[in-house]
Amino acid sequence: MSHLLQLRPTLRGWLLALALVVCGAATNAAPAPADPINDAREALRKRDGKRLAQLRNSTRAESHPLAMWVDYWELGNRITEARNEEAEAFYARWPGSYVEDRFRNDWLLELGRRREWAAFARDYPRFRMNDDREVSCYWQLTEHLAGKSVRTSARALWLGQREADDGCAHMAGTLVEAKVFTSDDVWLKLRLAIEQGRARLARNVAPLIDRQAAGDVSELLDNPLRYLRRQGSSPSRQQQELITLAVLRAATNDPDAAANLMAERWQAAMGPERAAWVWAAIGKQAAQKLSNDAPSHYQRAWASLRASPRDAGWTDEMLAWAARAALRAGGNGQRWSLVLRAIDAMSTAERRDPTWIYWRARALAATAAEGEAGDEQRGAAREAFASIAEAFTFYGKLAAEEIGFVPELPPLAPVPSEADRTKAAATPGLSRALQLIALGLRSEGVREWNFTLRGMSDRELFAAAALACEREVWDRCINTSDRTRTDIDLDQRYPILFRELVVARSRETGLDPAYVYGLIRQESRFIIDARSSVGASGLMQLMPSTARWVARKAALDFKPELIVDPEFNVKLGTAYLKLVLEDFGGSQAMAAAAYNAGPSRPRRWREGPAIEPAVWAENIPFNETRDYVKKVLSNAAVYASLLNGRTLSLKAWLGAPIGPREASAPAVNVELP
Repeated sequence: MSHLLQLRPTLRGWLLALALVVCGAATNAAPAPADPINDAREALRKRDGKRLAQLRNSTRAESHPLAMWVDYWELGNRITEARNEEAEAFYARWPGSYVEDRFRNDWLLELGRRREWAAFARDYPRFRMNDDREVSCYWQLTEHLAGKSVRTSARALWLGQREADDGCAHMAGTLVEAKVFTSDDVWLKLRLAIEQGRARLARNVAPLIDRQAAGDVSELLDNPLRYLRRQGSSPSRQQQELITLAVLRAATNDPDAAANLMAERWQAAMGPERAAWVWAAIGKQAAQKLSNDAPSHYQRAWASLRASPRDAGWTDEMLAWAARAALRAGGNGQRWSLVLRAIDAMSTAERRDPTWIYWRARALAATAAEGEAGDEQRGAAREAFASIAEAFTFYGKLAAEEIGFVPELPPLAPVPSEADRTKAAATPGLSRALQLIALGLRSEGVREWNFTLRGMSDRELFAAAALACEREVWDRCINTSDRTRTDIDLDQRYPILFRELVVARSRETGLDPAYVYGLIRQESRFIIDARSSVGASGLMQLMPSTARWVARKAALDFKPELIVDPEFNVKLGTAYLKLVLEDFGGSQAMAAAAYNAGPSRPRRWREGPAIEPAVWAENIPFNETRDYVKKVLSNAAVYASLLNGRTLSLKAWLGAPIGPREASAPAVNVELP
């Protein structure tokens, strides 16, 4: 795109040139000078401080509309040498902007590493995004050093940490030394780290106990079974904790083996509270492997418990998998009571999630007594369903159908006024975001855009979404419109783009166009040249190996650059989707899972009892794929209504119960080379 930039480097010239880039205008003039913004980004990649300084000076002198980004990259490149005065000067140059707050995040981390607590305490209250856990840990430490009580907030922050970092480690070490955190807190943190497979984090935490514990933790992480073989029959309190950690480590690899270790010897050696925690962790690991033994492991955990699960340190994730394991148990007579027990033990915030509102309501309805005695409970279930029933979420649609109606699409939203559109187009953060995206700096542009949306009213969000739609930046159009809280603009949220292409290829392949649209909306948000972090490309986000394999089967010439061509991408994507749909007997839930996670995994996930598709989807072990399947099917139900007025019934899309493939059903070979 750099051939468009050939105006004098004045503010007016840069704005006009970048507007041409954003709008996709063309020119026949001679090649333009190199783009300074991408030049600066490349200099940052190379850590070329001299070139960055030159570009910072020139873009600021020329009042380039994106000069702040070059300034940010240049100062960030030498942040370890920067002074407080430079940081304050940067804030003053770019007040209220995304880069001001982004650099404040970076600078607060640097101040924490330098242990400059007075400067940190002055700067932190100005941090608007406040979305960095390590910065939050440093802040809790400064509050402690100022004499304030931080145990509750600091402990919750630390226990939720999943990656080792200096801020949380330094906070924890200081608070342990000050006896704000107890040894019980440290042992619980070690349990969480090992149960979550965070070995590096566990090694960093263990020295907070003592040097001996650090060595023992390192050994049991490397070989838990060998460590357990060396333990005696009358362990000390510290040895009990270490034994607990060793069994947890074994459970992350083999929950069945860990269950045997508990049953044969170690449950009695670790005491009831630790035993309950370990059984719950084993249950979670088994549930994620879709083992039929998971409910019995959780039953043992409940039986050993001497306090409430929350007081005993059970996490919402453990309880969520307890609920999922119970749902999957099928004909088990205690299924719904176990679902209720797990959900009721979750934190207040987790119970508010529509997932658990829906399944708790199902459990209430299923366990209600017959006749008048159960009317109150059935009424509570109906109220819970009604509280989340709406047309645009997976569980909202299912909840609506549970109480007897299929939600309708809302009426048309108000069209943004000309004044609102003009205001959106003149909003600096939105303008910069579109310029960055047009220059190929999509990550930076998306962050600038999202920062600018903070605090906008629905009216302002509609206008911002309209701006993105006009510029065909469809992901910002959809995601911005998704934020509105009252009115809904269906054209913005669910655009029907490339209609002739998608409908023709879908019908040619034997797919429902609404299903294909539901998948494209989730995969690429209609960005033609979208590229994922793992290399998937185009509207239907095809991996090169997948595209090459499908092209060969379809006798098509394949060239890597064709993956982002809409027609070629949709042709190959629909062909592949049809293959996996046939492989899974027409189950759109399993086909969506296969499209996201590969065909081999859903084949394993279908083993076990035949279960309703919503239960199957909720038990998908990968968080990303579980969310993906639910969103694709929810999208598809909306598109079915938009394309041809069909019902929004999600249950119809989910289809028949999912279980093992029938022996007579032919397999379709969709394995990639």
